[in-house]
Amino acid sequence: MAQRRDVGTGNYVLGTAGALLNTGLVIGRDRALVIDTGCGPRQAAEILAAVREVTDLPLTVVNTHAHYDHFFGNAVFAADGVTEFWAHENAAREIAESSESQRALLRPAGSPGPDAETAEPEMAAAEGSYVKIVLPTATVKDQPVLIDLGGRAATLFYLGRGHTDGDLLVGAQSALFAGDLVEQGAHPSFEDSYPADWANTLRQLSALRGRYEFLVPGHGLPVSDDFVKVMAGTMATAVRQARQASREMPDLATKAIPILPYGPDQSRWFIKRLQETSA
Repeated sequence: MAQRRDVGTGNYVLGTAGALLNTGLVIGRDRALVIDTGCGPRQAAEILAAVREVTDLPLTVVNTHAHYDHFFGNAVFAADGVTEFWAHENAAREIAESSESQRALLRPAGSPGPDAETAEPEMAAAEGSYVKIVLPTATVKDQPVLIDLGGRAATLFYLGRGHTDGDLLVGAQSALFAGDLVEQGAHPSFEDSYPADWANTLRQLSALRGRYEFLVPGHGLPVSDDFVKVMAGTMATAVRQARQASREMPDLATKAIPILPYGPDQSRWFIKRLQETSA
């Protein structure tokens, strides 16, 4: 069952086991906003059930970025009547281009493992109900977009590249939903990232923190301003260390892995993406 956490009046975090995702829910008088729909129909059905325990209002959906665990559940919400799916324009383009190939990242049917119960075999195989990729229908560019929910509003805005090149944030009175620009409980994921830009984007995010009582990461528990500042400082230091290693031994940049503040796998991705995005 989804775990519900209040983050201010009319704002909720719905935590589900699949990918340990945080889904945001913002409730107005006339409609409600759902932020991220999960990694397939099983998780999305759990999220939708949790939403319907709180409200029966018409829904609008935001996908914070173009990773499968944040938009593969869209079809379940479309079946519930949602027609408006928001994303940043870069994320919308990436979803259109890579969503089918991302099915391979899901656990297939019959796979062993401790999290087999959170698998999405139907989505992985593209067989069954609600497995169609539902693309964003509305996009945010450089300027913020205000979503009127009736009596209250949510602001969709973009601060720059980071976890991906299309990370969308959602501000709703007391809560800021940050997607995977901020992740608590694990090292950041760098596979599609822009490490040097990410540190700067986090600094901008930290500067906004005073406007919101709660900052909700894409995964994990709500975090403090200090958490974001430390994450930004750690990443900026890692960028300097990796660049220095690359200058001193350009063919052996991976020797910097032991000095970076991340695990070995994520350090390799960090260096790879730093080199690719600095070219």
